[in-house]
Amino acid sequence: MQRYFIEVFYKGTNYSGFQIQQNANSIQAEIEQALSIFLKGEVSLTGSSRTDAGVHAISNFFHFDSILLDNNSSESIAKMVYNLNAILPADIVIKKIYQVKADAHCRFDAISREYKYFIYQQKDPFLSERAFFYPYPLDIQLLNTAARVIFSYKDFTSFSKRNTQVTNFECSILKSEWILENNLLVYNVKANRFLRGMVKGLVGTMLKVGTGKTSLSEFCAILEGKDCSRADFSVPPHGLSLISVTY
Repeated sequence: MQRYFIEVFYKGTNYSGFQIQQNANSIQAEIEQALSIFLKGEVSLTGSSRTDAGVHAISNFFHFDSILLDNNSSESIAKMVYNLNAILPADIVIKKIYQVKADAHCRFDAISREYKYFIYQQKDPFLSERAFFYPYPLDIQLLNTAARVIFSYKDFTSFSKRNTQVTNFECSILKSEWILENNLLVYNVKANRFLRGMVKGLVGTMLKVGTGKTSLSEFCAILEGKDCSRADFSVPPHGLSLISVTY
């Protein structure tokens, strides 16, 4: 039995999320089906980082175990990637497959994950499915001050949606900044782990700081209050993309 990592790239618009779900289509379900067709046997995937309905990924990972691959040459793997992409819908792409150690785990071995949330402020039909249209004045300096504030905190209970199945709410923030990128306003955040809805909660709440509706002291009070009802999770999922998972 050999273990393999699969790096994937997808647009999440048409999917209920990354992880397989009952009565709803997911990225995992589509890739498991494609693998089962190609390998002519059932394949079960383990995901590295869940993304919610409508969220995209530039890079995300699965791993799976198989005795069905009898040739691990680079040519054979490249052919497998080509054939899987021919089976998969156009909005899901296999970037790479490679053999790893038998105990390698794409979720637990990850040391960080990085997200970007994209915002555009001039109407543009080509951005409507991958960025959030927010045509209101924003103070980027205030946004970045709020972004820097979160380095001082470890407990992000306030930015985790209810009924999250975790043992603690601590995260180590490695990067947090607002930048301009290709005429888009982008929130770029990297951490060792993220809680359910955390990036959307941070973005939505910081946008209130950037418009002057919430002061920096109020933003800190939300962080310290450990009450998710005070954060704003209302920004749409299609503005969010998982950029990388680091091992």
